[in-house]
Amino acid sequence: MSQTILVTGGAGYIGTHTCLKLFEAGYEVVVLDNFSNSSPEALRRVEQISGRAVVSVEGDINDAALLERVFAEHTIDAVIHFAGLKAVGESVQQPLRYYHNNVTGTLTLCSAMKRAGVRDLVFSSSATVYGDPASLPVREGLPTSATNPYGRSKLMVEELLADVHKADATWNVALLRYFNPVGAHPSGLIGEDPRDVPNNLMPYIAQVAVGRRSHLSVFGADYPTPDGTGVRDYIHVMDLASGHLKALQWLQSKPGIKAINLGTGKGYSVLDMIKAFEKASGKRIAYQLVERRPGDVASCYADAQLAASMLGWRAELGLDAMCTDSWRWQVYNPNGYDTDNEE
Repeated sequence: MSQTILVTGGAGYIGTHTCLKLFEAGYEVVVLDNFSNSSPEALRRVEQISGRAVVSVEGDINDAALLERVFAEHTIDAVIHFAGLKAVGESVQQPLRYYHNNVTGTLTLCSAMKRAGVRDLVFSSSATVYGDPASLPVREGLPTSATNPYGRSKLMVEELLADVHKADATWNVALLRYFNPVGAHPSGLIGEDPRDVPNNLMPYIAQVAVGRRSHLSVFGADYPTPDGTGVRDYIHVMDLASGHLKALQWLQSKPGIKAINLGTGKGYSVLDMIKAFEKASGKRIAYQLVERRPGDVASCYADAQLAASMLGWRAELGLDAMCTDSWRWQVYNPNGYDTDNEE
C-alpha cells in the first residue's frame, strides 16, 4: 500500500516540484498551504502534469485544530515541511512575523505529528544557517551562525528538531540545507512565481528578459571573486525535488537526525548567470552595477559529498538546463500563475 506524505507549503515553488516527484515514485500527497505566497493554480498544474489528484487543505501551519483534523482524516506516514516565509530583507523588517510563522509554526506541526504518532520529517532548511561561511566549499560540520532573522529562524528550527530527537530517538529528521534553487519543470507549466519584486536573482533576470523590468541591479562588483560579483551555488529545482524524495526514502532506515547540503558544488557569479541566461533566451539582459547589499557574502557553494554518500543523490542538471527551463516558464507564464492579470 502506498504511503501518504503531508507536504506543508506544497503549493510553493519547491513544494510543487516535490509533489510531482512524490507522485512519480507512487506516493499519495496531502498538501497544506495558506496560499499567502503561492497559488491554488500551481496545484491544478501539478494535477495536469501528473494526471493525479492533489488532496489540498487550505490553512495555516499555526492552526493547531486544523492540523489535528488533517492527521485525523488522513493516514499520514511522513511530513515534508516547506511552509515558511523566506525573504531575507523582509525578515529584517518583520522579525516577529518570521519567528511566529517559521519557528512557532514548526512547533505546532511537531506537536500535531507527535500526537498522531508520525515521526518522520524532512525539513526545508537553508545554506543561510552557515552565515558567512568559515571556509569553502561549505561542509555540514562548519559552525552555524545566521546573519538575519530568516536564517536564524531556520537555525532555531534545526536546533528545536535536534532537541525533539534527543528527547525521543524514534524521530527521524533530515535537515536539508539548500543552496540557491532555480529553474522550472521542463513542461513550462510550473515554476517560481514571486509576488511583487523578486528577491532571487534568476526570476529577476527572467523578468528583465521578458520585458517586465527594465534592468537588473547587480549588488556589489568589488568582491574577492573572479569577476567581482557574488558567487553562489545554483541548483535546479528538479534536482532539489529529487533530493527530498531521496531523503524521505532514507528516513525509512531510521537514521536519527542529520543535516545534509543540497547543492551542485559549483559556484557561478552573477555575471556568469546573466551570460548563461542571455544564451538561453536570446535576449540582452540590461544590468547596472550598484553598491553591495548589507549581509551578502562574497562566495558560497556546497560540498555535496554527504548527500551523495548518505542519500545516493547528486545534482544532474547544469546551468544551461537551469536557464532554459526558467526561460520557458517565464515565456509561457509572463504573469506567473495570475492568468487573468495581463499587464
